[in-house]
Amino acid sequence: MKFIEKDGSLIFNVRVVPRASKSEIVGEHDGALKVRIALPPVDGAANAELIKVLAKQFGVSKSAVEIQSGQTAKTKQIKIFGGSSKKLLNLLSF
Repeated sequence: MKFIEKDGSLIFNVRVVPRASKSEIVGEHDGALKVRIALPPVDGAANAELIKVLAKQFGVSKSAVEIQSGQTAKTKQIKIFGGSSKKLLNLLSF
């Protein structure tokens, strides 16, 4: 999986699957972290849930998680301030 660590931040791609039975990180898909989201992609609900899930998994506040691109797409570029590549790789090894 590709990622960039820069200035204390971690940048990587996420593949979102909306309307899942529950919100969870499920692995990797085409070089991106695959995350199932229980909410539909309506009025930013799925994006807000994605930020909540990632903040919890990385142990940072929701304000430390930013969607840099792909607001309306299934594949998004995420920036986490204070995120570490070690934590990202741990999420993929389950």
